[in-house]
Amino acid sequence: MFQSMILDRMKNTFFGELKSWNFSIYAQWLGILSIFLCIILGIVNLFHITLVVLFSALTIVEGVLLVFIELPFLARICPVSQKFQTFTNTFASNYYRGLIYAIFAVVTFLGCIFSVTSLIAAGVVLGLTGICYTFAGIKGQAFTSSSTLGGTGQGNNDAPAGMV
Repeated sequence: MFQSMILDRMKNTFFGELKSWNFSIYAQWLGILSIFLCIILGIVNLFHITLVVLFSALTIVEGVLLVFIELPFLARICPVSQKFQTFTNTFASNYYRGLIYAIFAVVTFLGCIFSVTSLIAAGVVLGLTGICYTFAGIKGQAFTSSSTLGGTGQGNNDAPAGMV
């Protein structure tokens, strides 16, 4: 019964966030999908003989960086340097997050020069995430982390003052 209550709460929160029209929340969910795709498809494509291996390794690194950007509470759990923490905090605004996702998408798509692989799926989702973050910035929506993922949810702002 307790598990059912938790699942119902998560489901209601998730669907409520989807109805919010807050593009930073959509982008955060796409970002989580990007993390999984980057790491999984990066590992799968490591077995190519062409230079796709280099882009597979870069995609894995992108996925790990995105873990710390999208889930900043992990930086408190995992031992990271202050310099790395400062680097990930740079991406507190929608525009900077959109930029980093666009850069990662371009890098991932560059692997297609050598061979078209499943990394294209990671590139597409990275690009869509970047578009959602950029659109949230254009609409003036403050960065809002999903309450389903442990954030503050709709109506609250996780970004430092002055950052949109």
